[in-house]
Amino acid sequence: MSAAKSSTVLVIGAGGVSSVCVHKMAFNPDIFPEIHLASRTKSKCDAIAASVKERCGRDIATYEIDAEEVPAMVNLIRKTGAGLVVNLALPYQDLPIMDACLEASVDYLDTANYEPKDEAKFEYHWQWAYQDRYKDAGLMALLGSGFDPGVTSVFTMWLKKHKLKTIRQLDILDCNGGDHGQHFATNFNPEINIREVTAPARHWENGEWVETPAMSNKVAFDFEAVGQKNMYLMYHEELESLAKFVPELERARFWMTFGDQYITHLTVLQNVGMTSIEPVRYQGKDIIPLQFLAAVLPKPETLGETTKGNTNIGVIATGEALDGSGEKTFYIKNICSHEAAYEETGNQAVSYTTGVPAMIGAAMVVRGDWQGEGVFNIEQLDPDPFMAMLNAHGLPWTVEEMAGPVGF
Repeated sequence: MSAAKSSTVLVIGAGGVSSVCVHKMAFNPDIFPEIHLASRTKSKCDAIAASVKERCGRDIATYEIDAEEVPAMVNLIRKTGAGLVVNLALPYQDLPIMDACLEASVDYLDTANYEPKDEAKFEYHWQWAYQDRYKDAGLMALLGSGFDPGVTSVFTMWLKKHKLKTIRQLDILDCNGGDHGQHFATNFNPEINIREVTAPARHWENGEWVETPAMSNKVAFDFEAVGQKNMYLMYHEELESLAKFVPELERARFWMTFGDQYITHLTVLQNVGMTSIEPVRYQGKDIIPLQFLAAVLPKPETLGETTKGNTNIGVIATGEALDGSGEKTFYIKNICSHEAAYEETGNQAVSYTTGVPAMIGAAMVVRGDWQGEGVFNIEQLDPDPFMAMLNAHGLPWTVEEMAGPVGF
């Protein structure tokens, strides 16, 4: 990748994650001298730009764009002079944005892998198929630069670089201990959140995927700065890339916490068909129940002011110690305050913990800390500069040795 590429960035999407990412970019003018922001709804971009102007005095240019319209995207990329497109739109839009970046000859970054609109199935193979096209074009596509996927993958590779020669077992623990005061609301895009939660759980074990019914495996775990919470076994996309890039893994699992009230509401909604993605004919029009539900639920970006408490997201890894001292287990994690995230950026910590890594991934590409030609998952790159930026930009991490492997 040429070092002469433009450091101007174009961010696509105007939700809570985008708001955090753009704010954090604006706080770092030495890395991001020029920032552009576009989404389907320009007024949302304008609101983010106004907040950035108020908080740090920088101007952000805003645009209206349908990210699925490749020619329009290409024109916008060329108009802005961007060298990197940061895709913080919906996962359905990953492929057209990747196509637009190829045509406009700019690098690409996202936080979540592609998911078809008509099927609750998120896998990397659609994006990995772009490898040769990006390599031949001399461009870099960086996939999964959020928290999970993203930071959890970097945590894993940092442990493999500095603590463990091999990783035999891996557990990713995602706990949101925040309370937003709503009867039922999701902390990121409702449509994506509910599709993930209601999908069958899958984990990696002994070289194959093991599938179990959604929300059927529950374990109580005591999270620092949060307390004891029930966490549920789920499938999450970083399991696929970690199984690929950490080939010695015998078992890899992903766990996420949910309160009893959330589970009760979700069960009722699922039982009455409101989480379905199959079209329903209503008053002469086809509607998707889940999309209608998402429209009536509170918007995640509106929850920041009322959300109190902490998130605690981390990785527990067991394997052969680098120093030859036998098998060891390490727990590496970040704790993030909803109140502190809101005070800094106007957004709650779930948006913050994804938006900050998106900014850091963009910095890695813009500064040239991470370079390459082709499609890269975050696990394939040196974790050290990314980990250093986490500590410096609001997501400090800690690592501790545990007495032994997890017992759940």
